[in-house]
Amino acid sequence: MEYKIFIVSLQPLKKGSFYYNNQLIIKPMPGLIGKKIGMTSVFGADGKNIPCTVIEAGPCVVTQLRTVEKDGYAAVQLAYDETTEKHASAPLQGHFKKAGTNPMRKLVEFEADFAGELNLGDKLTVADVFTEDVAFVDVVGTSKGKGFQGVVKRHGFAGVGGATHGQHNRLRHPGSMGASSWPSRVFPGMRMAGHTGDARVKVQNLQVVKVLPESNLIVVKGSVPGAKGSYVIVEA
Repeated sequence: MEYKIFIVSLQPLKKGSFYYNNQLIIKPMPGLIGKKIGMTSVFGADGKNIPCTVIEAGPCVVTQLRTVEKDGYAAVQLAYDETTEKHASAPLQGHFKKAGTNPMRKLVEFEADFAGELNLGDKLTVADVFTEDVAFVDVVGTSKGKGFQGVVKRHGFAGVGGATHGQHNRLRHPGSMGASSWPSRVFPGMRMAGHTGDARVKVQNLQVVKVLPESNLIVVKGSVPGAKGSYVIVEA
């Protein structure tokens, strides 16, 4: 990723920036909120078929700017996916009204200091964040929920097996969970059956295959957690 370089003057150092050879390096916007459209495949230059995920990233609206002086940390709050007022609570309606925008379904904070550079109500698109020099991105999503699952599906246990040795009712069972006399308890972290999926998952270093600014689409190599239409956070 290419960073913007400015000659240092006597000004406070912004969070997310750093000095290098007496020059101030300011990082660009760290990411956008998006939606998983689905998967497809494209042919690479070598003729190989590459599985890809299509993500609609933005347009996002700046709804809040947090500063170190007022909030103790610097961040930008972005909103995505416009909705109607009846689907937003009264406090959120006031929050969006202050930003001069319509109610949105998804709000995410990105740690970065853009005070004086961004204003409430500004729109950020793919072209503003994911330029040609962005080769890899991180994607955060919510994985598909699988419900209550056993240890074979949840943790990859092999099961007991050994049908020729007389066992007949322990094929997919977890086996022993600990000793009886001592310590006479189940240790924390013991892998057992339980709720599977529906968790925050982050996939790092996905290669950007193509960026379509006119449609706010990003095509990345590989899969992204979540179902079609689910919200994702794309971090540059």
